[in-house]
Amino acid sequence: MIDMLKIVAALALGYLIGSMNTAVIVGKIYGRDIRSHGSGNAGLTNTLRVLGKSAAIFVLAGDILKGVIACFVGLSLHVYLFSGEAQDCVSLLAAGAGVVIGHNWPVYFGFKGGKGALTAVAVLFMINWIMALLCVGFFVMIVALTRYVSLGSVSATILFAAISFIPAFGNTFYFYIFAFLMACMVIFRHLENIKRLFSGTENKLNFTRG
Repeated sequence: MIDMLKIVAALALGYLIGSMNTAVIVGKIYGRDIRSHGSGNAGLTNTLRVLGKSAAIFVLAGDILKGVIACFVGLSLHVYLFSGEAQDCVSLLAAGAGVVIGHNWPVYFGFKGGKGALTAVAVLFMINWIMALLCVGFFVMIVALTRYVSLGSVSATILFAAISFIPAFGNTFYFYIFAFLMACMVIFRHLENIKRLFSGTENKLNFTRG
């Protein structure tokens, strides 16, 4: 019962931390609601397009930092569960999932947030840096070839879900649930981007804005 309460607490605390949407906060500092400009998404890519590189750097740092903080909260609760011979810190997984949920649907900003990819990457590095490097490398390759950030995000997410089942990583059943949930959230938040990719109307990334 105590462990279950800790898992719920990890999920809730992760959610509250994730709800501090960096793009919305930075946008307000710059005098604009990022959700009313560009694609309307409260994330890094839209911040780069609308407010430029300086604002995007703050969003990049903030989204990574809140993912790391949430994971440390989860680790501090020390709830470890076994699945066969494998073991995972389930409170860490819960906090990681919570921070991405909060980023996507922030309670402080009318449940209208970002798409969770960057914060999810920060969480993944905290959980398994090897898997994270593989996914980031794949993301960079896709974006470099196509200049579609959304395609890179979705592709890397699918790769993450797929490699999580590789026995060499020693993941538990609980990690499989976490991976499935994370993949579903990121893909769901990119559904409009996926539609635009198929129709050929998706915006490409450029670095010309200062």
